[in-house]
Amino acid sequence: MKRIIITTIFFILIIAFFIFFKKTDYKFINNGNNISSQSAEENILNMNSYQAQIEVTVKSNKNTNIYLMNQEYKGPNECFQEVIEPQNIAGVKINYKEGRLLIENTKLNLQTIYENYPYIATNNLFLTSFVEEYKKSQNTKKKTEGEEIILEINSNEKNKYKINKKLYINSKTGKPIKLEVQDTTQNTSVYILYNEIEIN
Repeated sequence: MKRIIITTIFFILIIAFFIFFKKTDYKFINNGNNISSQSAEENILNMNSYQAQIEVTVKSNKNTNIYLMNQEYKGPNECFQEVIEPQNIAGVKINYKEGRLLIENTKLNLQTIYENYPYIATNNLFLTSFVEEYKKSQNTKKKTEGEEIILEINSNEKNKYKINKKLYINSKTGKPIKLEVQDTTQNTSVYILYNEIEIN
């Protein structure tokens, strides 16, 4: 009888230890994911500069156009963008520095310069445009799905093609995966895929 009681107590202790260990391990894993998610979000929202190769899909009622571009953002007063594809507009460059906008077509050897041009990085193709709007907006959401963090803006813009914006971030690398701009019917009007990106 004494042996049965000791064996029972021994098994109860093992089960209690296992349950405690499992709960502690579970909490540790969750905290780790929360820290990772938080730092991934901060990595985007506090960036100083970035370089990226992006694939941009623009949908309208009549057609869909796809562009491959290189982008570089060096701060609020300097940014650069070059079209790589399609071939008919490849080599078109936009270079903005301290109020001076240079647009050039290297194939046709044409260039136009605009002085005292308003800040071009508010262009929706730049990641910084989303970041600034997200920081200022009162209508934002954040959620996690698997290894993706989704930052969402319900925009106050009157443009019916840019009502909702969603940025998908890889929670492990802290890098953006894609950006979707949706219209009033929740159809995607602009889709930006970040093929390569380095954030500083």
